[in-house]
Amino acid sequence: MKTLIKNAHIHDSIHREPFDADILIEDGKISRIAPGIDYPGAEVLDAQGMDAYAGFIDAHSHLGLAGYGIGYEGTDYNEMNDIVTPHLRGIDGFKPMQPSLEHASRAGVTTVCVGPGSANVLGGTFFAVKTVGRCVDDMVVRDPIAMKCAFGENPKRCYRDKCDSSRMTTAAKLREMLFKAREYERKIVAAGEDESKLPAFDMKLEALRPVIRGELPLKAHAHATEDIFTAIRIAKEFGVRLTLEHVTEGHLIVEELAKAGYPCAVGPSLTDASKWELRNKSFTTPGILARAGIQVSIITDADVIPQEYLPLCAGLAVKSGMDPFDALQAITINPAKHAGIEDRVGSLEAGKDADIVITNGSPFEVSTSVCAVFVNGVNILK
Repeated sequence: MKTLIKNAHIHDSIHREPFDADILIEDGKISRIAPGIDYPGAEVLDAQGMDAYAGFIDAHSHLGLAGYGIGYEGTDYNEMNDIVTPHLRGIDGFKPMQPSLEHASRAGVTTVCVGPGSANVLGGTFFAVKTVGRCVDDMVVRDPIAMKCAFGENPKRCYRDKCDSSRMTTAAKLREMLFKAREYERKIVAAGEDESKLPAFDMKLEALRPVIRGELPLKAHAHATEDIFTAIRIAKEFGVRLTLEHVTEGHLIVEELAKAGYPCAVGPSLTDASKWELRNKSFTTPGILARAGIQVSIITDADVIPQEYLPLCAGLAVKSGMDPFDALQAITINPAKHAGIEDRVGSLEAGKDADIVITNGSPFEVSTSVCAVFVNGVNILK
């Protein structure tokens, strides 16, 4: 199937200045972007007077895992019987036909990074998935993309009567698992081809091997400054990769974060300060971090904020001082880099998936309408 989008005002998330051109889509990919493309036989969408963007991406969501409506049966994003569950996989709880996915895709959010919540010190793996489809296996962009861990109020609140009532315990439990996983990996490597020397199989430690080997980052839930620093401290101790998630008080330690150089996913900011560690929450945070040269993604933590309001969150960051191009990158190419999927999505470039949003104005404005959404080259709004 070939589609030609004509006369669009293109915001490609790479170049700061938009430009007018055509976009040729072939076999679900962007084949060419240039003025004056003529391709006989292609289905033509005239986008004269409209804006074209890469499909929006959320670097931190629980879409399809959180329940839609009220009820225990529809919620699958936290295992509450064990504080350490690295062996869980977000893909196994994902519900592709939940109405919230359609709400997201119709608003232009075409890819989300989804996984377990923050009740546990180690929660399991996140994966990147398109928001259109019926079978999750056919929707996956990459699985896994990260190992979720959590600091701060959530683990100690959820397990305070069982095994964790302080930040020190949370950190100690994470260290213990990383120590065990490092030793487990050492024994496997030392055993070589001699199966008799292999350690006893441990599913939790097996799940952490990609973290120890540097193949998967820890995706660290951390709102408060002390929790952000603990995440960085532990990552350095074990030499593992790290992304920082939420980063609510990041604007208070911007110099230290810029020096550390870890990607930051900021949000959810369109909420009340519902707990102590959110007391300094502000929409100024993503802009402050971006101006310091930090790779910033803006997130909804859906369903904390409904997934379809990701562009609105970027607009509120702009209202609070963020550069509009930085805000656009924060919901396109930056979350793609955050998840390690920038080879496929996140910008309008030849060779990438044809995930394209056509609007009649800036997506940051509430009055703007989404006129077309292409996912893998198919206009889902037709």
